[in-house]
Amino acid sequence: MSKFICDRMLKRLATWLRLFGYDTLYAGDIEIEGDEDSFLINEFRDRILLTRDKELYNRAKDVRPAFLIRSDRLEEQLKELKALGLRYELKMDRCSICNTPLRKPSDDEALEVMKREGIREDLREKFELWYCERCKKLYWMGGHWKNMKKFLEEQGLT
Repeated sequence: MSKFICDRMLKRLATWLRLFGYDTLYAGDIEIEGDEDSFLINEFRDRILLTRDKELYNRAKDVRPAFLIRSDRLEEQLKELKALGLRYELKMDRCSICNTPLRKPSDDEALEVMKREGIREDLREKFELWYCERCKKLYWMGGHWKNMKKFLEEQGLT
C-alpha cells in the first residue's frame, strides 16, 4: 500500500487519503526546523511526496518519489491520483486528523469520549465504534459517512 506526505496546500487531500486507509502525513502537522521544502524533499523518502508546488516538485522528483497535483479542487485532485492506482474505498483504519491507526475502544474510552463530546450513549448500540488513542476521538459510520460515499459516487470515484 502506498504511503504519502502532503505539502501544506493539500490538507483536505491528506484527510481524505487517511479516510481511504492510506498512511498519509501532512506537512502542517510536522514540527519542521529550517527550510520546509528541503525537509519535504529529504525526509520520509519511503513516502510519495504530493505537492501543488511546481518548484518543489521539480526539485524533488529526481531525489524521491513525487507527484504534482495540478488542481485546487479535491474531486479533481482525487481523479489525478488515480494515475497512481489508488482505490477510493472508505475505511476505518486511520484517524483523519492525526493519521494514527484506529482500534476498537474499550467501554471506558467510549464512555469518556461520549461524555466529553456530548454524544448519546445509545450510539454504541447503533454503530460500530473506532477509537484514536492519540486524539481521543471516536469514529463511526453515521450520516457523515453516507455523505462522503455520496460525494465519491457523484464524482465517479467509486
